[in-house]
Amino acid sequence: MGWENNGKERPESGRLWTAADLGAAMSLGGAQLPAAGLLTWIYVSTTSDDYGAGWGGALAAIFLLIVAVVVVPVLLPLLSAVLTGALTLPSVVLARLAARRTGGPSWLWHLPAPAVPAALWGALTLPLWPLTTSVPVLTALGLLPTLWVALARGRAWRPSGVWWRAAAGLGVLFVAALVGGIVATETGLIRPYEAPRLTADRLAGVWRGEDGAELRLSPDGRAEAVRLPAQPPDYDWLDKEYVRCGGTGTWRPENRHDLDRRGIRLELDGDCGEDTDWAFGGTEDAPELVVLFGDPDGGTLSILTKA
Repeated sequence: MGWENNGKERPESGRLWTAADLGAAMSLGGAQLPAAGLLTWIYVSTTSDDYGAGWGGALAAIFLLIVAVVVVPVLLPLLSAVLTGALTLPSVVLARLAARRTGGPSWLWHLPAPAVPAALWGALTLPLWPLTTSVPVLTALGLLPTLWVALARGRAWRPSGVWWRAAAGLGVLFVAALVGGIVATETGLIRPYEAPRLTADRLAGVWRGEDGAELRLSPDGRAEAVRLPAQPPDYDWLDKEYVRCGGTGTWRPENRHDLDRRGIRLELDGDCGEDTDWAFGGTEDAPELVVLFGDPDGGTLSILTKA
């Protein structure tokens, strides 16, 4: 395979962990993070609800430019160091201990080794993420740097050779992530977000939001609101402000063609505010009623959840 010298480690590299290993782990650990970040962004932006809001127009573009130029060069080494200490170092040590006890090529043990620290960290972070998410993701993040350490030690590359090869790998991994993400979304492997379809029975009840907002819907179409955000009179779509209304009124189902999702139209009695279209959001298990006031790139979003 060319990973090591005839399947064995070089005599001068018998230590479980060396400074050269640290450089190799850091180099590819950081090189894979932009690709991992791109895949994460593709997955999250495809599968999560953006509520019909944009990215903030020119201000968002400026912010992303600042992140790319300033934040990424600072965070990348730090994240790479964390990844090396938490995943790569224990994986390499475990792989080499196993190889010494069983014999055979050391690089073979570098393949399953990252699953062990990944399972440990997955158990420690169980309140935040399920094991079915954390363990595969952490294993994937630890796999390439662990194999890279084995390859670099077997080839006895100089530190400069390790780093420039890792830099070239960054570009390859990023392009592969971009192509893979596009293919996954186009083929349906990554399923796009779909808003829930709520019947009148599921809509009936009390919905609450921020600052004391409350909306009570009855199955017969009656509605009662308390401090509810509503479209102001003489509404201008560029104006992101809203008014808060209370009182009674009616509601009816409506298909939001502009957001490609269903929702309801709420009509409150009196002149507090205009009729307001609330769209369905969230998930089937945790539905929401949402409305965006103003420009989608910088409007004000209001969300109601079922009490």
